[in-house]
Amino acid sequence: FQTQTASGYVNVEDLYSPRDVQTMEEWATQYGLQKADGVQLYSEDGGNDYSLMTNSGIGAGQSVLYVPSDIVLNSAAIQQELGGSLQAAEQYVCQFEQGESERLPLLRLMAKILVEFEKGTDSLWFPWLNSLPRQYFNGVSMTKACFNCLPPYAGWLTETERINYSHFALGLRQGYVPLSQETIGNKEVVKWAYNVAFTRFHEVWQGEKVKVIAPMVDMLNHAAEPNCQIDVSPDGSVQVVALYDIPAGSPLTVSYGDPTNPTPLFAQYGFLPQDCATIFCKAMHLDPVIKTLGYEFRDLLIQTETGEIAPPVYDIFLYDVLQNNDMGAAQQFYQAVQSGDEGTKEQMHSEWFPYTLASLKEHVYSITSDCEMLTMRAQSYDQNQHPRVPVIVAHNQLVSQTFGMTAALLEQMG
Repeated sequence: FQTQTASGYVNVEDLYSPRDVQTMEEWATQYGLQKADGVQLYSEDGGNDYSLMTNSGIGAGQSVLYVPSDIVLNSAAIQQELGGSLQAAEQYVCQFEQGESERLPLLRLMAKILVEFEKGTDSLWFPWLNSLPRQYFNGVSMTKACFNCLPPYAGWLTETERINYSHFALGLRQGYVPLSQETIGNKEVVKWAYNVAFTRFHEVWQGEKVKVIAPMVDMLNHAAEPNCQIDVSPDGSVQVVALYDIPAGSPLTVSYGDPTNPTPLFAQYGFLPQDCATIFCKAMHLDPVIKTLGYEFRDLLIQTETGEIAPPVYDIFLYDVLQNNDMGAAQQFYQAVQSGDEGTKEQMHSEWFPYTLASLKEHVYSITSDCEMLTMRAQSYDQNQHPRVPVIVAHNQLVSQTFGMTAALLEQMG
C-alpha cells in the first residue's frame, strides 16, 4: 500500500504541505488497525492539526484503538534492526555528558524515522510519515529570536532539548548509521525527524525504558483529565482503552505529562494547555535549596485562578533566608522539614515571615516584570518570520497574570 508525491519523498521543507491523514488511516487499517465504532479523525483548523473524537458512546474499559506491532515503531526493535551501526552512534552521543544513555530510545526512533524517510514511497511507513505535520512550535524549533523571549524556566527546558537535539544530530552525522549525506546534511529533515520522535512517542517499561510510536494513536491530544490510556503489550502491539464512559461527541485524550506544570508541555510539544490549574513558582535560582529540602518542581506550585502559593514554596524561600542569615536556624528548619515536624516549621515561619515575605515579593515582581518585557519583545516580531510568537506570548501572559494575582496576595500580607 503506497501513495505517490511529486518527488517520491515526504516534503519536509514545505511547511504548508498538506497532511494526507486519510491515506494514512486507510494504510493502517489494511495492516490491522482497529477502531471502536464512531472513532474518527477531525481538524478544527482546516487540516494543520488533527486529533481523535468519537461520534458514539464508548464504555469504560472498552478498546478505543488497536494497532498491531507490525506498524508500531519500537525503540527496542529498532536497536536490534540497526545493530552495530546504531550502537556506534549511541556511544558517540553518550560521550557528551552523563545521563545521555537515558535518552537513547529517543535517538533510536529518530534514526528509524530518517531511515524510512530516505526510502521515500518504498518505506512501509510512508503513508504515516506523509500524514505528519511539517511545522513544529516547540522549543527545539524556535528561532534564536523566539528563544530570547522565554522566561528562565522555559528557557532552561528549551535549551536542554536544543542541546540534546544537537548531540543526536552530531551522532547521526558521524556516518555510522546507513544514511546518505544528503539526508543527514539536511538540517530541516534531521530536525523534523527529531521533532516527530520527540512529540509523538509513548514510553513504557519492559525490563528497560522503551519508546514506541503507534500510527493513529499518536493523533490523541492531551488533557489534564484524560479519558483514555495507552497500553503496550509484550508483543509490541498498542491498545488505547477508555478510562471511563465517554459520551458521543467527545474528544479522545491522553496525558502527555504532569498537568500541574504546563511549561514542560509548552517546551516539548509547543502548545499551552488550556486546562492547567497551577504553574511552577519559577524559582530556578533556588534549585540547590529545592534539592536539599527534597522537593520537586511539581511541589512548588501557584494557583493560576487565584495566585495562591503552595506551602512548599514558602519553605524554600524561608530556608534560603535562613541559610543567608542564621545557619543554626537553617539546620533546625531542615530537620523539621525532613522529619515532618509541622509545629517547628510553623513557629519558624511565623518568626521569620517578614523576611520570607520580602524575598517572595522580590521574586514575584522580578518574574512579572521580566515576563512583561519578554512579551513586548515577542509581540514586536513579524509572525510570518516567527510563527511561534503566539504560543510564546500566551505562555508569558499566563505567568504574568498568575504572578500578578500572587503579588496582590503578598501585598495584603504586609
